[in-house]
Amino acid sequence: MATFGRVMTAMITPFDETGAVNYPEVERLAAHLANQGSDTLVVCGTTGESPTLSWDEEFELFKVVQRAVSGKAKVMAGTGSNSTSEAIDATRKAAALGLDGSLQVVPYYNKPPQEGLYQHFKAIAQASDLPIMLYNVPGRTSQNLLPETVARLAEVPNIVAIKEASGSLDQVSLVRRLTPPTFDIYSGDDTLTLPILAVGGCGVVSVASHLVGPRLQEMIQGFEAGQIEKARQIHLELLPLSKALFSTTNPIPVKQAMALLGWQVGQCRLPLGEAPADTVAMVKAALQELSLVT
Repeated sequence: MATFGRVMTAMITPFDETGAVNYPEVERLAAHLANQGSDTLVVCGTTGESPTLSWDEEFELFKVVQRAVSGKAKVMAGTGSNSTSEAIDATRKAAALGLDGSLQVVPYYNKPPQEGLYQHFKAIAQASDLPIMLYNVPGRTSQNLLPETVARLAEVPNIVAIKEASGSLDQVSLVRRLTPPTFDIYSGDDTLTLPILAVGGCGVVSVASHLVGPRLQEMIQGFEAGQIEKARQIHLELLPLSKALFSTTNPIPVKQAMALLGWQVGQCRLPLGEAPADTVAMVKAALQELSLVT
């Protein structure tokens, strides 16, 4: 079904030299991504450094990105929280802005059981009409949203998709088996996009799309058209870049990559900080291999 298109970009948040949000660069980057293969921009997700953004910064980012891509791409708001009431409030505010969807991460640190996860996401979905994408990333949250729980949540009318970043194709396969065809599964890992397409996914929430959005579109559309060898070749071509972008904690490498391309995105806010020398070298080598930098 691909409610949010095939390529969704988990957008970085540019900062200036003082560490403040660089809103003019946010606007410029959002327009660029919309013109370079991104169907939807995910704003204030983990790649956008949401843990270090204030809610005021986040809502301003939603508005700036929405203005920049109006009519060209959808905007999804990262309004998840490990507090259900806080997530509800943020999602209602995003809905009032007329955004296109909300990304809801599995609550982190408090490690709720499966029934708690079900009730959490159900309550958020019922608080507004905004389409909801679940986000399962146990490597960051310490809790895995199990396929059986996803299947229950897929029965809630406006829970329409999941970003699956468990790293398990078995898990993705079981989610596909247990949910209706209208429920969209997106890869949350660039390196697993093609394998997840093969077991019933419809696209990717990508970091690499900051750099190679058109190629990702070509890979996905090629796979859907039955051009399997073409899709495989693009997957293998992009693999070193995808690996380099996760050679240390995301979004440190992608911000370094964008800086190498001339974007004024600044460093990551602490506690992430700047890219170490080996990461800089790995990212630059991957960009050079794709002729993105000299």
